[in-house]
Amino acid sequence: MHKHLLNFKIPGGTSRGVLTSKDTYIVRLFKVDRLVAIAEFNRFEGLSIDPLPSYLDKLKKSVEQLLGLLDSVADLNDPRIDGLLQENSAYPSIQFGLEQLTLSYLSITSPFHLFDSPFSRGKSSISINGLIWMGDSSFMKAQIEPLLEKGFKCLKMKIGAINFDEEYRLLKSIRDRFTTQELTLRVDANGAFDSKSVLSVLDELAVLEIHSIEQPIKAGQWQEMARVVEESPIPIALDEELIGLKNIESRTHCINTIQPDYLIFKPALIGGYGAIEQYRSIHDQFWITSALESNIGLNAIAQYTATLNPTLEQGLGTGSLYTNNFDSPLLVANGALSYQNELPWKIQF
Repeated sequence: MHKHLLNFKIPGGTSRGVLTSKDTYIVRLFKVDRLVAIAEFNRFEGLSIDPLPSYLDKLKKSVEQLLGLLDSVADLNDPRIDGLLQENSAYPSIQFGLEQLTLSYLSITSPFHLFDSPFSRGKSSISINGLIWMGDSSFMKAQIEPLLEKGFKCLKMKIGAINFDEEYRLLKSIRDRFTTQELTLRVDANGAFDSKSVLSVLDELAVLEIHSIEQPIKAGQWQEMARVVEESPIPIALDEELIGLKNIESRTHCINTIQPDYLIFKPALIGGYGAIEQYRSIHDQFWITSALESNIGLNAIAQYTATLNPTLEQGLGTGSLYTNNFDSPLLVANGALSYQNELPWKIQF
């Protein structure tokens, strides 16, 4: 197990603060000197519910338990695997890491091939959004043109950190250049607005034909969020709202209460593939986003996402954020993520 500190090329601004680095845990399994499995355990400080004081001990114990099962299981549906995942319901990043490690070990082609699809075979790509990080208006404006030049047809801008009038002007400058048919605009508030003022913000965003807003108010206010959804002129997507819900009952109650337009799945924050499958049984409008994983975790998310044949742009363009990410076959070009099998994985610490 290796704790890896990922360093941002450019500080990433959100309404919760500015990120310059983040740590993550990489677990590798070897037989003699041959890599047979690899996974990322991504506890995201400030967002993950995984308890920090007990995290490392729980991670080590869970991996040891999994090692005792791997040679006698056929897939993730084995009741013993399911039991181990349920034991880690308070540790969603460990749940997701254990799923990755299992699929990686069971892969008959490569530890990096977790799901077979045209994407993992290098025959198709996944449309993704370009991300505009928060900062002062000049910093945010400077990010727009490079993203457009890279062929993105969907841009997501984080809002709520600076004066909204400035953020609105930036969004308007983009919309004035491109119609909704030419460019989709999404915004992510990370819960920055309060329930009283948010509706006026939503009214202004509607003028710009914004596709959707993620988490307009802080999570945990289900009745208030339900009211916002009902009265909003633009679609509402739940993100942080899904963190901390550990079973089908609480997840169903949340979605039925709020009635959102979209759900956003970050596997390491909500409990991995199993959690996504439960949510998908409740609500079928969603997209999947990384939680700033390295390319190891991003690969696990992207390969799963591809099996769902997504039609909306996904949030999987974070691999290029870091100065010290792992070289991989993942490639972003023309607003899409692809897997180039001819490119090697290089896992160096």
